[in-house]
Amino acid sequence: MSQVVSIAPTSIKLDVDTKTRLQRLATSRQRSTHWLMQEAIRQYLEREEQLAQFRDEMQTAWDDYQDTGLHVTGKEVFAWMETWFTDSEAQPPKCHH
Repeated sequence: MSQVVSIAPTSIKLDVDTKTRLQRLATSRQRSTHWLMQEAIRQYLEREEQLAQFRDEMQTAWDDYQDTGLHVTGKEVFAWMETWFTDSEAQPPKCHH
């Protein structure tokens, strides 16, 4: 069974240069300007939502560090990463004070 998607029309005002560029790109991609704008907005939202999630995770990590003092150094992480995709892949480094 397919999901019903509610559509809400929205208008956007573009300067002439942007509109021309959008039309040119749509023609070269054989897409409508409408499709390009929807895709651009979808990608922007995904990117910004991922960035917000990353910031939240980093704040949580910082708060945990402030509370516990536990950490792993960059040198330890890079040494571990050097073993990736080798026959002797190491375990992740342990947190320490």
